[in-house]
Amino acid sequence: MTLYHFTGIKGSGMSSLAQILFDSGEKVQGSDIEKHFFTEEPLHERGIRVLPFDANNIEEGMIVIAGNAFPDDHVELVRAKELGVEVIRYHEFLGNYLEKYTSVAITGAHGKTSTTGLMAHVLAGNEPTSYLIGDGTGRGAVDAKNFVMEACEYRRHFLAYHPDYAVMLNIDFDHPDYYTSIDDVFSAFQEMALQVKKAIIACGDDENLQRIQANVPVVYYGFGSENDFEARNLEKDTTGTTFDVFVRNEFYSQFHIPLFGDHNVLNTLAVISLCEYEGIPATMIQEQLNTYHGVKRRFSETIKGEQILIDDYAHHPTEIRATIQSARQKYPNREVVAVFQPHTFSRTKAFLENFAESLSGADCVYLCDIFGSARENAGELTIEDLAALIPGSHILRTENIEDLKAHEEAVFLFMGAGDIGKFQKAFEEVLV
Repeated sequence: MTLYHFTGIKGSGMSSLAQILFDSGEKVQGSDIEKHFFTEEPLHERGIRVLPFDANNIEEGMIVIAGNAFPDDHVELVRAKELGVEVIRYHEFLGNYLEKYTSVAITGAHGKTSTTGLMAHVLAGNEPTSYLIGDGTGRGAVDAKNFVMEACEYRRHFLAYHPDYAVMLNIDFDHPDYYTSIDDVFSAFQEMALQVKKAIIACGDDENLQRIQANVPVVYYGFGSENDFEARNLEKDTTGTTFDVFVRNEFYSQFHIPLFGDHNVLNTLAVISLCEYEGIPATMIQEQLNTYHGVKRRFSETIKGEQILIDDYAHHPTEIRATIQSARQKYPNREVVAVFQPHTFSRTKAFLENFAESLSGADCVYLCDIFGSARENAGELTIEDLAALIPGSHILRTENIEDLKAHEEAVFLFMGAGDIGKFQKAFEEVLV
């Protein structure tokens, strides 16, 4: 049996794919840096070997799946070339793998992970479904008919995929280290649209998505009355959101979700739209919505005494606004304290003023040092540049974590795509 070796196995997509292959009966191992990441926990639970990076990890006869963050001159990839071992990049392998199933690719600048998790959960109520979620979670279902996957636009990697369905949530400018403008981002999504085989489910409230051209039907959803699927009569409370769905201006059904914020209504409406297109009954959709518990690092709550701590991956101004809105809906009478760690220097520089504006929606703001990445570990800015644009903000480091205790019975939003979790963990320890 072929051994699959994952170079960079702790990456969120890489970890998920390794889990899927393992669940499907394949032999799997991988390597990464020795620093702990939450994405490695499902690997350890399955008994998948996770090794330190080392050229000696590579042996003849294996197939190496390489994470996109690691260049061709990485020691393991160099050794693989020397030994004649097949190396295939993550997105290329996944593009071939999904051809076995009815595939659903979830795309968009924001909301991919949450929608992928929700879509997989709802479809699994109808047929066996495998899924790959960007929170480091993957599952290979026995006799799977469907494959739901998060499809990232970074460096146009999603162009390796030719899915049956594409769900396009939004088009927004991000990844300024690669994309030059919003038009550049749009061109990538437009190229992706031409590769879809069956239908595109797109948010019609997004002006850029209204311009998408495709060779398959484009089904639009949103709050606007011009959409094929429209959410009306929203009722928000501290248990979630109830709304009516109209299909081409005719009442379809009422739904309740135990989720918060307008963005989650839109994400759910995308799922409902695809399911209705596939003939899945509204009653079954609602049954699955009732048992959905979310995905990792997306408004994930921990309660410590009177304090509520929320872990969220929000690392773009649009996502920060959505997270703060969710907190306001669920906890309308509590102070909202934002603890934010910017991710990458290029993104921080590109969105500096936007970050300041979005964070102003919180009652109090704490800022952590900018987190670099494997591709970019230095830059011109410091966290003080962002702090200067947010009156009353504070710089937070682990040594002054007790400063957060000044906020009693608050909701703390720990937001970021780096190691923001270490700040939450430190705060939890001083609350004991």
